[in-house]
Amino acid sequence: MYEHGMIAPVLALVFWTYVMWLWLYITRIPAMQKAKINPNTATKAQMDTLPRGATDIANNYNHLHEQPTVFYAVALATQLIGPPDSISIGLAWAYVAIRVLHSFIQASGQVTIRFLVFTLGTVALIWLSVRTAMALFP
Repeated sequence: MYEHGMIAPVLALVFWTYVMWLWLYITRIPAMQKAKINPNTATKAQMDTLPRGATDIANNYNHLHEQPTVFYAVALATQLIGPPDSISIGLAWAYVAIRVLHSFIQASGQVTIRFLVFTLGTVALIWLSVRTAMALFP
């Protein structure tokens, strides 16, 4: 698990983003067809009328392009400073696991627990960032 350092968790989150992309289309296309929304002329207002399940998954896919970009930068910086220790690699894997859990929770519409899980992921990311900065500036 640790032989590839920070690269394996980075790739895991990249591939999870692809899973969410696929899930997005599996839910959104049928919802658009049922609502008779033309994808070539759809407005935001029309897209907002889709069922919550389809919009929650779309929102999660978008969220995987927000905070995780910080994760990618910190993970790659950690790898370049290298070699990352087991705590940093563990924090990276924890962040990935929390983001996957966050996706399932967001897809189910559970707002309160989603905030808690998001906060846990943020704490793991901040901890990883601090450890990386401390390794750079001992």
